Amino acid sequence: MSPRARRAAGVLLAALGLAACGRKGPPAAPETRVPRAVGDLTVVIRESTVELTWTNPVRRVDSTPLRDLTLARVFRVDDAGGGEPKAAMQVDGRIAGYMEVATVPLDAPAPARVAGPRVTVVDDRDLAYGRRYTYVVVTADARRRTSPPSRRVSVTYLAAPEPPVSVTARPGEREARLAWQPPARLVDGSPATGPLAYEVLRAAAADAELTPVATAAPGQLTFTDHGLENERAYSYAVRALRTEGGTTAYGAPSARVAVTPRKTTPPAPPANLVAIPSEATVRLTWSPSADSDVAGYIIYRAPARGPFVRVGSTRAPTTAFVDRDVPRGTYRYAVTAQDAASLPNQSRHSDEVTVTVP
Repeated sequence: MSPRARRAAGVLLAALGLAACGRKGPPAAPETRVPRAVGDLTVVIRESTVELTWTNPVRRVDSTPLRDLTLARVFRVDDAGGGEPKAAMQVDGRIAGYMEVATVPLDAPAPARVAGPRVTVVDDRDLAYGRRYTYVVVTADARRRTSPPSRRVSVTYLAAPEPPVSVTARPGEREARLAWQPPARLVDGSPATGPLAYEVLRAAAADAELTPVATAAPGQLTFTDHGLENERAYSYAVRALRTEGGTTAYGAPSARVAVTPRKTTPPAPPANLVAIPSEATVRLTWSPSADSDVAGYIIYRAPARGPFVRVGSTRAPTTAFVDRDVPRGTYRYAVTAQDAASLPNQSRHSDEVTVTVP
């Protein structure tokens, strides 16, 4: 066979080989099918525990959707602090040199809490004050393919503060004004030295869950919560935060206090008061207050030289009143507007009018 014929035969065989493969690419490496690593692990000290929170991955390492995640595992190592924590090396789905402190089946996670992709786990196993605890999380799919370890997150276990004391809440217009006093001790019985920060928690009802609304700076013992709804009851609590060496320990919340914001601004007074006297009777009319929440009007009468006395009222939108059985003499009249607040606010007096009853 000539050289040219041999080259032609080689090209033909190569073409046939490609056709036989059906143009399939190389098989995916198994490591590209594992879940992505957890990317947002956070760890805080809450009361006498360490609380871990993260978001489960929704894609695999090769960016394909991950729909069969079934398990999350939490690993921990502790040391005296100083230097880098132990490296997180994965061996057969475990972290070498770390202790597994939680396994979370995502279909039955209790006592862990799962809300959508968010997971919260509490670690209270053999914790010792002053020790540094380092955590990593891995997840696994239905075929037990395990993700790479999350980044390491470390905390030095601190004694959290006891709850603040003497918590009070006073109502304002669309606001609640809170005040409290710092706790005297930490949960380990030692004195609470140095200024503490505070987290203010609020619930829209007495039996609703408290959620954080603000953090007061260290040493600040008051907070005003603005933008509330008047005539609606709110429930508040305050917890103390201790921060040391980059670690924050959250204390337990105080007892709840309830407060109902209310309107304190009085409405505008009525205008254009007119009084028409007749025998033993005075008929009054006026223009309504410009405020939209006026519930009614209060009518006052006074002798020519004397104090005003309430003689009647009307419900809005009525803007007329007949004062009967009025003895002869000269009188002054005025009208106020009153709103619908739980503790009603009353406007200043309208302009006075003077009449003489025959």
